[in-house]
Amino acid sequence: MASGGSAIRGSRVGAGPMGEQDHGHHADRVAISYWDALGNETVRYFAANLPADEIPVTIDSPSSGLPAGRDQANPPAVSKTEPYKTHLAYVKERRTEEEAAQLLEDALHQLRVRRGKVAAEA
Repeated sequence: MASGGSAIRGSRVGAGPMGEQDHGHHADRVAISYWDALGNETVRYFAANLPADEIPVTIDSPSSGLPAGRDQANPPAVSKTEPYKTHLAYVKERRTEEEAAQLLEDALHQLRVRRGKVAAEA
């Protein structure tokens, strides 16, 4: 039989006569409500003496994962995510050979102009 430690069986380690005042719950707090685009409300508590500019305007809602703001009538919009594109979708977006050649020519021209300016300055 393995045993270890000096704790009395059934007791919690570190348990003691600690009340709310020992945990800091007696501090004056202010409740701030945040709403996300789905109408979920999240209440966060901040110290009452905290300056207003240090209280965040938006947070991430824990219930939905969406951004939540303090204005219930106008919560932050749901971010638009692009759907996953397959390789075929990227292939369809490729430029034609003529467009690719023109882009390459423009890039080479700009590079030559920059090198010419650098060589002229030296």
